[in-house]
Amino acid sequence: MTSRKLRTATALGAAALAVGTLAPAAAASPARIVWEASCTAGYECGHLDVPLSYQDPSAGSVRLAVGRLPATDQAHKLGTIFYNPGGPGSSGRFAPALTPALHARYDIVGFDPRGVGASSKIHCFTDPAQLEVLQRALGTFPLTRAAEQQQIADTRTVTDLCEQNAGPLANHLSTGTIARDLDRLRAAFGEPKLRYYGKSYGTYLGETYANLFPGRVGSLALDAVDDPVRWSTGTAPMSYRLEGFSDAPRALQSFLDACASRCTFDYSAILDRLTAGPITVTDTTGRQVAVTYQSAVARIHDYLTDAQSAPELAAFLQALSDPASRAPATAGTPPDTDSLLGGGATLCSDAANPRDPAAWWNYAERADRVARGFGRYDVYKTLPCATWDVTDPGRYAGPWNRPTPPILLLANRQGDLETPYAGAQRTERLLANARLLSLDTYGHGARGKSACVDARLDSYFIGGAVPAPGTVCAPDHSPFK
Repeated sequence: MTSRKLRTATALGAAALAVGTLAPAAAASPARIVWEASCTAGYECGHLDVPLSYQDPSAGSVRLAVGRLPATDQAHKLGTIFYNPGGPGSSGRFAPALTPALHARYDIVGFDPRGVGASSKIHCFTDPAQLEVLQRALGTFPLTRAAEQQQIADTRTVTDLCEQNAGPLANHLSTGTIARDLDRLRAAFGEPKLRYYGKSYGTYLGETYANLFPGRVGSLALDAVDDPVRWSTGTAPMSYRLEGFSDAPRALQSFLDACASRCTFDYSAILDRLTAGPITVTDTTGRQVAVTYQSAVARIHDYLTDAQSAPELAAFLQALSDPASRAPATAGTPPDTDSLLGGGATLCSDAANPRDPAAWWNYAERADRVARGFGRYDVYKTLPCATWDVTDPGRYAGPWNRPTPPILLLANRQGDLETPYAGAQRTERLLANARLLSLDTYGHGARGKSACVDARLDSYFIGGAVPAPGTVCAPDHSPFK
């Protein structure tokens, strides 16, 4: 689950509470998209039924919600690009246009992965009161041993409820199974090879597809790259192995350097004050907001995922330092609880994690020595995997170097707190045929931030061209411009 989705879990409202049911068993006829009468403006909506288990076809089926953004130049259309925005647990049904040129020449197809959004989902809760414990369990981290024990207890309550109520789908949510769904979608749209753009977790989905189905790979662009070996193997918590926190100091320093001529706050002093207790700030709507150490770290983390959020981050830190300053107001849509936990099941079934939740404390302390605050925040994302016993026979854990056509990797070399730049460099060496294109900024994801990057995406999908080794693009805007 992305940190933004975890953090917004503290704003949960009412959620669907009924225990989920599976779709009727899939018919023997070839898979096809069933198109629906109504949809979001500009898109075409449909669904596809796929097997619950690719190992046991008799187990029934689940439903995938699909959205298609038609090419604007249908007369010269080149085919279909499939899309995943990340997560896991994020809805991808309504894909963006990617670039003007790609929107003109390709239909762009998004889908909600199984467990997410309008696709078949798990339901962990049977009573609205149970949602309160989820607010305490996710999106935060402990600073004391007493808080650690409470978070472990709350997390165990959530995972126990999921084991009781989620049903068989919870054990068929690994990325290997989702990659097989993606292959069914490819076939349903009549595409002999997969063209695909995936961001963040979507890069791991693309890496998995490429190695399960290397002969069906067309063009895969993977933006904000996850290291598939560290994702799928190891004994430490997955969130520690991926080391997103390792890029936090570099991204933060890039922001502070850009802010030097306009910012008067002392960042370390702000964290010291927050360690002693919450700071009350006034936001731009006049509302009084109590900011804790944990909520401040989460908010700083989110601002650092996009260099163009630098003005908001500077205003937030100034408000924490100076009571006369106003903090940016925040407004969020309550997350889809079931999608959030469906994404959690994907994380926990993809790789081994320690079975003792007390192990997270020491890993978090080590990570925090690398990146104060961010280390604890990052590591505790996967605490539910200590007590949630989900396994998927469709899980894929390598090898990762099966021969494919060229795969384009995109990454931000000044630091990415979700998918560190070093992971993209390792992945370029790991995959059989990959080429890394770097953007010279910090943040999460490179598409849409640089005309240079977007032009390379166009060249890759339309003509198959990859950039020369070591190519670096400049962003269109600096953090404060």
